[in-house]
Amino acid sequence: MARLKEFYKNEIVSALMKKFAYKNVMQVPKLEKIIVSVAAGEAKDNQKIIDSVFRDLSAITGQKPMLCKAKKSVANFKLRAGMKIGAKVTLRNNRMYEFLDRFFNVALPRVRDFRGINSNSFDGKGNYNLGIKEQIIFPEIDYDKIDKIRGMDISFITSANTDEEGRELLERLGAPFAK
Repeated sequence: MARLKEFYKNEIVSALMKKFAYKNVMQVPKLEKIIVSVAAGEAKDNQKIIDSVFRDLSAITGQKPMLCKAKKSVANFKLRAGMKIGAKVTLRNNRMYEFLDRFFNVALPRVRDFRGINSNSFDGKGNYNLGIKEQIIFPEIDYDKIDKIRGMDISFITSANTDEEGRELLERLGAPFAK
């Protein structure tokens, strides 16, 4: 984890400065945070589901998740405002780089028929969003102890101004984009 951070400071910064012709080191985009979230809509019927989501997220990220509640009532989904429907974790600094390293080098290659991640999921401001269908790709999750296979959303928030800068930054950090 510390190696990746040091590598970022030296190799990646100089490479990005050359490619985009930045005049100042502070212009170079950097990874600010990673947000991992799980939406468990079935938790409205069974509150024990939130406990298993919390357990899985804390095992994956090494940090205590934050509870997410419904903001509005939706009659069609039998959802009331204030019901517990998910959890999320915001990773920064060393934990962020540690998760990034494990995600790109260990978890993603365990996805069935993996050929790289889609490079079209940028939001226009250099941030990248990715959906995972199974939490069991992470080695921290014991397959025998899970009650249900759930997906999760992972957002990489960067300080880049354009998608091209954000893509180059994530590529240099080890993101396996599809060719």
